[in-house]
Amino acid sequence: MTQPLDVFIIAGEESGDQLGAHLMDGLVALRGAPVAFRGVGGRRMGARGLDSQFPMVEIALFGLTSIIVHIPRVLRRIRETVAAILARPPDVLVLIDAPGFNRRVARRVRKARPDIPVVFYVSPTVWAWRPGRAAEMRSYVDQLLALLPFEPDVHRKLGGPPTSYVGHPISERLAEIRPGPDELLRRDAAPPQVLVLPGSRRNEITRLSALYAGVLARVDARLGPIDWVLPAVAQHRDLIAQEVSFWTVKPRIIDGEDAKFAAFRSARAALACSGTVTLELAVAGVPQVVAYRTGWLEAQIARRLITAETAVLANLVLGEKVVPEFLQEEGTVEAVSAALASVIVDGPERRRQVEAFARLDTVMDFSGEAPSVRAGRIVLSAVRPTP
Repeated sequence: MTQPLDVFIIAGEESGDQLGAHLMDGLVALRGAPVAFRGVGGRRMGARGLDSQFPMVEIALFGLTSIIVHIPRVLRRIRETVAAILARPPDVLVLIDAPGFNRRVARRVRKARPDIPVVFYVSPTVWAWRPGRAAEMRSYVDQLLALLPFEPDVHRKLGGPPTSYVGHPISERLAEIRPGPDELLRRDAAPPQVLVLPGSRRNEITRLSALYAGVLARVDARLGPIDWVLPAVAQHRDLIAQEVSFWTVKPRIIDGEDAKFAAFRSARAALACSGTVTLELAVAGVPQVVAYRTGWLEAQIARRLITAETAVLANLVLGEKVVPEFLQEEGTVEAVSAALASVIVDGPERRRQVEAFARLDTVMDFSGEAPSVRAGRIVLSAVRPTP
């Protein structure tokens, strides 16, 4: 009887859990033979048979302060994970995002067992800061799977590992995100529906709350009535409700991914924190304004290290600053309100974004093979033949 392909897979955040789940599906479909999964993941990967070594949330850290506080626990989990891999070496090690954790695991595994192939899924943002990480990865990563079309060229120039653009997982959800005929009509109906997206992490939500409250009050006074909608992240639902209770203009809080994407399909515009959501909104054809704040220490470090000209994914993919962004002290209520109002009403700012977003299908190759299948093929190709 054929032994199952043994895949050790580690995801560190909700987005990584989603990527991992789709990759698991792709591997099972492509393999045509049993595949066994071990490692660390969330509920989606668990639903596909992964018994996580420990709760994924323990390595879902963001921000320098958060990382410093939890260093002892994270180091312990790194040691435990490496020990599990070395005790029973897998056919392939797949590391999904969470670079702070996964790079340390990869380096230790490569040093102890250089025969274990390592595939890294999601490129670290070497195009934005610390470009030296690209060349460093070459010593312990056999294949890098990129979500953004410009990343393979970046890694070639920086001396990074072999990198393939497999596509962004958003391409597998176009029907959920993009509007149908009735939803397109809703975008032009009154009152306009405007999304409020203050982030998926606790510190983002609390730091942006006062700014977003001020923006909603000012824009509503100028253009109202407006149907403000805030899709809540499940694990921070109570925190969001608490913050919004102090706002003068209170958005409708909606729950669940289905409700979130239904809102994307009918939204006229959005106020968003930076991150993947900016690309989701762009693919949905929703004009947007980005306002983001991080902690003081992180901001000081970022100013010295970040080389990218924009923090908005949609801008990076399109190669132009089509989405206005307001970072740190630039994000005043007055400035953000004016920009948001300009994309709610018909005018040149709104049209410019809509026209730019229409190019994304070509830029991101949405007509090609599903990302999970492309990624699965490369993972299987990395498996070394049994002697």
